[in-house]
Amino acid sequence: MCCRYYMEMSPELRPYVEAAGHSQLGLTMIEKLGKPMIKKGEVCPTNMVPVIAPNKNGQKSVFPMVWGFNIKGLDQPVINARVETAGEKKSFKDSWASHRCVIPASWYYEWEHFVSDNGKIKTGDKYAIQPSGSSVTYIAGLYKIEKYRDFTYPVFTILTRQSDESVKKIHDRMPFILPYSAIDEWIDPKTNALDMIKNSITDMVMEKV
Repeated sequence: MCCRYYMEMSPELRPYVEAAGHSQLGLTMIEKLGKPMIKKGEVCPTNMVPVIAPNKNGQKSVFPMVWGFNIKGLDQPVINARVETAGEKKSFKDSWASHRCVIPASWYYEWEHFVSDNGKIKTGDKYAIQPSGSSVTYIAGLYKIEKYRDFTYPVFTILTRQSDESVKKIHDRMPFILPYSAIDEWIDPKTNALDMIKNSITDMVMEKV
């Protein structure tokens, strides 16, 4: 799973942050939702951050979005969706088909999960994880439009997949991470999303934090 990630104000991420923060939508979301735009640091669910998605003309653009789908009957926003089932579940299938996005990050965080002596799952050390040889982590996601009072705004959820060997010892799930070269194809509604899973980056490096 993925419930935290980190953004550095690096040369690669700065343009995304500035584009989202200076947009009219971003300024309106700050006013209407009472949320700041996260520009750097650790990102948590319900935060507002820059996300890559197609504009109304189908061109790659950057939008401010809030992390988490609000789903009727659930008390907490849904922050992750499984690539194995997102295309079938009512809450995600429309977004899976035509509303896909990419969340730019420096790395994501995961907590070690292990079975204790009494057979229960325990949480251990926290790790920062990112693709080997890369300073940016492009996380695949889904987005949709939600409404707060009379205001509509975009929200996103992060897609996860089974962990590769490099991460499995920490957790059995990891974000679906794309190479930069695959972003345009992923966010294109004409692309078959399942065909993109083969592009997932799984060679990761990690550091205990």
